Amino acid sequence: MKTHTRAALTTLLCLNLLPAFAQPRMGAAPDGSGMNPAMAKLFGDNTTFTANLEDQINGSSAAGLRTIPGKIAFDSGKMRFDMNMGEAKGGEMDRAAAQMKSMGMDQIVTISLPDKKTSYMIYPGLQAYVETPMKNPEAGEPESDFKMQTTELGKETIDGHPCVKNKAVVTDEKGSTNEFTVWNATDMKNFPLKIEAHAGGMTITMLYKDVKFEKPDAKLFEPPTDYKKYDNQMNLMQQEIMKRMGGAMGGMHPPERP
Repeated sequence: MKTHTRAALTTLLCLNLLPAFAQPRMGAAPDGSGMNPAMAKLFGDNTTFTANLEDQINGSSAAGLRTIPGKIAFDSGKMRFDMNMGEAKGGEMDRAAAQMKSMGMDQIVTISLPDKKTSYMIYPGLQAYVETPMKNPEAGEPESDFKMQTTELGKETIDGHPCVKNKAVVTDEKGSTNEFTVWNATDMKNFPLKIEAHAGGMTITMLYKDVKFEKPDAKLFEPPTDYKKYDNQMNLMQQEIMKRMGGAMGGMHPPERP
């Protein structure tokens, strides 16, 4: 019983980390729902693409470098990010991976739909997903509301592609600014192969590889119709814990969505 309880508590802790780490963090909306308009502005005319993405977060010396590889699909503001927790490295990610795998939650897909102000976190291993409304007031705002000023810092090669290294400052209608360092590939429609920013004492870097400019299939931005739907992470987690413990955790009666 103690082992089951400890595993359940550890998994709940991992669950609290997921909104922060299961999708690209730099430029993410405050509610963890995906790319905000300031971030999207960096991609210029590249409004549809797919790519492999490695998100790197370098925090304090205690946390060290954390890396999250995955696949991203982007279409005019809509975003999907597929990841495997077993491939994430560093800090909390190393400790979380084995426990999430034991719960069938190591495969994670996040989808953000700013036009519908809705986001999804999908768990193929559980055949379940969580649907939550976006609370970010910027969600769905047109990119035209944001202005970007760039200053060239030099030229570098990223993954074999010639790039112009730019300082990019994105300003919204209220005068709030976001600052990035961006490596734009001159042989790939100025696509930002590398993006770097500083926030909360962390250096956050995004590296894009195998970029393809084809329009992603619209079905990629929809949750599977045969998966069970939850309206929050805790309800999903409680139900999965109870399944594995045979109802041993008396008093936990998660409300189910009809």
